[in-house]
Amino acid sequence: MSELPFAGHPTIGSAHAVLRQGRAPRTPGHLVQQCGKGLVTLRIEGDRIFLALPAPEFREPSASEVARAADALGIAASDVRRAAIIDVGPVWFTLQLPDGKAVVALSPDMGKLSALQVAGVTGVTVFGLYPDARPADLEVRSFAPADGVPEDPVCGSGNGCVAALIRRDKVLPVSSYLSNQGRCMGRDGRVEVEFGEDGVIWLGGHAVTCVEGTLRTA
Repeated sequence: MSELPFAGHPTIGSAHAVLRQGRAPRTPGHLVQQCGKGLVTLRIEGDRIFLALPAPEFREPSASEVARAADALGIAASDVRRAAIIDVGPVWFTLQLPDGKAVVALSPDMGKLSALQVAGVTGVTVFGLYPDARPADLEVRSFAPADGVPEDPVCGSGNGCVAALIRRDKVLPVSSYLSNQGRCMGRDGRVEVEFGEDGVIWLGGHAVTCVEGTLRTA
């Protein structure tokens, strides 16, 4: 076990917990958290919380790496529209497929994904656009079986890598979009993404309290 250098749910969830306990930010509407990747700024808008994605670092995968990833996903390499290895703390091999339906239809081989030997990669995140923007602008799925997570219901860092690739390659000519993830796991989560004028990528949405408890010392 080790600490993640950055992750979306713990970042937004801990901010939600702090605010729920009545802690007031020094600067209204803003919080700053520290993680292994550095300082993360959060923006509070009513009952929604957005985080500023750590600056992404890109590496271009080789043709053989793309072919191996496609094989593990159970698709042809020709079905991959674009690909990049992106580091936002976790490192995601990020691939665009033909559309959202192709993402939902995936039936990956977890053994092959676990054995996928691409240096430093946490897992594979795939996305595809919905031409009619329903149920969202795009579908995302994230697989990290080698780290004990066959599929993440909703992945903040994976969505961040998708957003970074979309911005870099101008995949969507918009300043914001809605991502859908978790449908194949019965979760159907939503992630709101905004591209700031200053180059910052913001990700977030609504946080809810599912469990409450108290820790007491003996």
